[in-house]
Parts: sequence; C-alpha cells; structure tokens
Amino acid sequence: MSPATLEKPRVDGPGSGLGGNWRVIVLNDNHNTFEGVASALARILPGVTYEQGWSMAQAIDKSGQAIVWTGAKETAELYWEQLRDTGLTMAPLERA
Repeated sequence: MSPATLEKPRVDGPGSGLGGNWRVIVLNDNHNTFEGVASALARILPGVTYEQGWSMAQAIDKSGQAIVWTGAKETAELYWEQLRDTGLTMAPLERA
C-alpha cells in the first residue's frame, strides 16, 4: 500500500502571489477619446455604464490614471488584456 499524498492548502501571504485583490489601472494618453475610453470601460467591465465610464475617463484625464476595477488576479488579468486590446494605455497590474 502506498501512502496517500496530502496537499497543503494554498494560503495568501507575502510572496505567494495567490489570492488578494489586484488593481486594473488605465493611464491617460493622447490618442484615446473620452468616448472611446467610456465605451471600452462600459463594454468590458461588468456593471459599468457608459456614464460611469465617462466619469472614469474624466478622472483618468484629470489625474493621469484611474483604478477602474479591483478584484481577483485572474479576472484582473482578463479585464486588463481586454482593455489593452481596445487600445487603452494600461499600467501594470498592481496588488491592492
């Protein structure tokens, strides 16, 4: 009889890279319009309306960047890639 293999549970901790929240940050640029940014945010981020996307676009313009979504790393990576693929200028994912 072979001994059973026990897998230790994954825990969130310094350097583990697992769990926790991650920030999706859009940067200001000179080639995207307010309409384009608002439309991309509303199309990709769940629960974001065009009007909310417009407000985020204004925040990006005013401060140079804005956190547009925070959550699990895998989902953050998906939204980051989708927003980048629409032509938005993205900051690297950031741990919250």
